[in-house]
Amino acid sequence: MHIVPGDLDDPRVVDLLRLHLQGMRANTPAGFVYALDLSALKRPDVTFFTAWESEMLLGCGALRELGPDQGEIKSMRTAPGHLRKGVAAALLSHMLGVAVERGYGRVSLETGTGAAFDPAIALYTRFGFRKGAVFGDYTASDFNQFFHLESPTAG
Repeated sequence: MHIVPGDLDDPRVVDLLRLHLQGMRANTPAGFVYALDLSALKRPDVTFFTAWESEMLLGCGALRELGPDQGEIKSMRTAPGHLRKGVAAALLSHMLGVAVERGYGRVSLETGTGAAFDPAIALYTRFGFRKGAVFGDYTASDFNQFFHLESPTAG
């Protein structure tokens, strides 16, 4: 598996992101879908990554800069045929390595509640993320959860 900057013009990537947005909309109450669309992933404060095995897209994820010392994990999605194979862990590890290189003292994320989000939460807690306070421009609700990793280390 190799992880590279994502090509947001690649149709395979666009399809995976479309699937990601559909999944978020299907499992999230209206008004609380914070998943980034294609145009938001192209913003200069977002670095988008894809994981590949040869020509097969395995997954994607993004690291958004919230400030000079804080980043946010966004748009994590594993392609359906590659679930439970370590793709998300490899992407998260890679992004945490980038966060360390950038000098982030904290990496945060927002996710949902319920069965659809349980695998992601298990991954994040395995990497040391802890549930915490709302951050950034998010609105807290009974649905969403916020996790933070203080002093990330390279994966």
